[in-house]
Amino acid sequence: MAGLMTTDQAMLFVLLFSVFVLLIWGRWRYDLVAFVALLVAVVAGLVPVDQAFSGFGHPATIIIALVLVVSRGLSNSGVIELIARYVVDAGRSLAAHVGIMSSLAAALSAVMNNVAALALLMPVDLQAAKKSGRSPSLSLMALSFASILGGMITLIGTPPNIVIAEYRNDALGAPFAMFDFAPVGIACAAVGVAYVALLGWRLLPAGRKTADAGKELFELADYVAELRVREDSSVIGKRVRELDDEAAKSDIEIIGLIRKGRRLPGLARVAEIQKGDILVVEASPESIEESQGALGLEYVATGTEALKAEDLVLSEAVVQESSRLAGRSVVQQRLLYRYRVALIGVSRQGMRFRDKLRKLVLKPGDVLLLLGGEDRLADVTGRLRLLPLADRGQRVVQRNKAWIAVSVFAAAIVVASIGLVYLPIALGFAAAAYLLCNIVPIREVYDSIEWPVIVLLGSMIPIGGALQSTGATTLIADGVVGLSAGMSAVAVLTVLIVITMTLSDVMNNTATAVIAAPIAVEIADRLNVNPDAFLMGVAVAASSAFLTPIGHKNNTLIMGPGGYRFADYWRMGLPLEVLVILVSVPMILLVWPL
Repeated sequence: MAGLMTTDQAMLFVLLFSVFVLLIWGRWRYDLVAFVALLVAVVAGLVPVDQAFSGFGHPATIIIALVLVVSRGLSNSGVIELIARYVVDAGRSLAAHVGIMSSLAAALSAVMNNVAALALLMPVDLQAAKKSGRSPSLSLMALSFASILGGMITLIGTPPNIVIAEYRNDALGAPFAMFDFAPVGIACAAVGVAYVALLGWRLLPAGRKTADAGKELFELADYVAELRVREDSSVIGKRVRELDDEAAKSDIEIIGLIRKGRRLPGLARVAEIQKGDILVVEASPESIEESQGALGLEYVATGTEALKAEDLVLSEAVVQESSRLAGRSVVQQRLLYRYRVALIGVSRQGMRFRDKLRKLVLKPGDVLLLLGGEDRLADVTGRLRLLPLADRGQRVVQRNKAWIAVSVFAAAIVVASIGLVYLPIALGFAAAAYLLCNIVPIREVYDSIEWPVIVLLGSMIPIGGALQSTGATTLIADGVVGLSAGMSAVAVLTVLIVITMTLSDVMNNTATAVIAAPIAVEIADRLNVNPDAFLMGVAVAASSAFLTPIGHKNNTLIMGPGGYRFADYWRMGLPLEVLVILVSVPMILLVWPL
């Protein structure tokens, strides 16, 4: 029987519960939550002072950072887009298109960061949807899920695999090798890709299937934009409510009025419009453009401000978690003055904003409507780490280095797989080669790394160590084994997978892997069975975040462009998670017998 909980264990459980709640709540960034939790653990004596920042030098943290640099190199070389152009054909049936794109996403995610793989393929998929005149929602979720599944195949495909492999090294004396994940990962990916191609997209609500993607890139969520009344505007002297018919002709809805920097929420409908007033409208990019001529309006950023009217184009881009705009407003980032690019509209699942656009705090998954010169728009999307929703193939300038990038990466994988060179060293050489060949320019190296993930992992690893040093993992394992008394080891493994999947759906998958790994080994020790089977179960489960848009960054990225709602994910994701369990448990038992 387990003994009474010690004070250290109680404090650690309270700390971890607080971390879970804050990560699920999402008010503060997960890296900040994890770092503050680490500081609290050190002050409380749960983590020794000399181990406080050991996680930042841990091999798992280094490998993830290097994989991100290498992924940027593969992206910059143009090799992925070249492959996509050969296999994508807008004339194929939807099932065939989803099957091919999902297979490509899974294959790419096995050898590079799965977020990077999705970022490269998503614009290609959107273009195919536009050409075939169908809704992008029919294929984007399948593409995201397939990229997540593909990450399960190799050590470097997804951060949870790296965490699990290095934890095995700490706990059992040797890490998982590059392709130890492949048998289980390939089985899950193959079944998962078949599911999303043949059945998954059919489970989406009818409203997601009927959007006219040929009319606009995606019309499931309009933008909230701000347009200023010009001196010669015909609407001066009229009340907002008198413009309803004219606004309807341009297919826009006027939802607010700003005068001298102040929103007039209650008086907006009856207030007389004056020169320089700003109308807040909700509409598609085309309708916003049309309304300027019809009503005598102009973009807030033009006229007397920084942008000139000639050679301006509109561009759509998604805010990624690693973007410099995430959690900030364009005023804080000084977007217009630094980059000569203006934020014209924001799409966030049909939400109407009370704040001025320039003061709106942007979130991952928001879709931005940007105005600027074409060259500046290309530059700003790269600098701010935004994901443009248009095919970027014409901007790739290093196709002549594609085979160099592939050869260097393949060599690194081979020498690491046969044990000739330690994996972090091999990836370090690959990253250095990309720098020397200018495949990844020096200015892009640090931008390639998702620092929030690095801070999260560096902070959580010492807390994971505290689970063991305080005996908390033993306490949890005893509790799980006690509750499952009379159940077989296979049933306990299945329960652990389900619990880990559930956690991964509502919090960061890397943090889930850090917490669940030591518990898995302790449970295996209590049952006197092979710990590798339980570690592999945690690896699969931590990567299986298909029920929510917050469980994995890829699910967040597709939410805006696909016009998805929160509830759409479980419709397609729940059967997939059940399939993953049904496939992974027998495969784990076959490859890693208890």
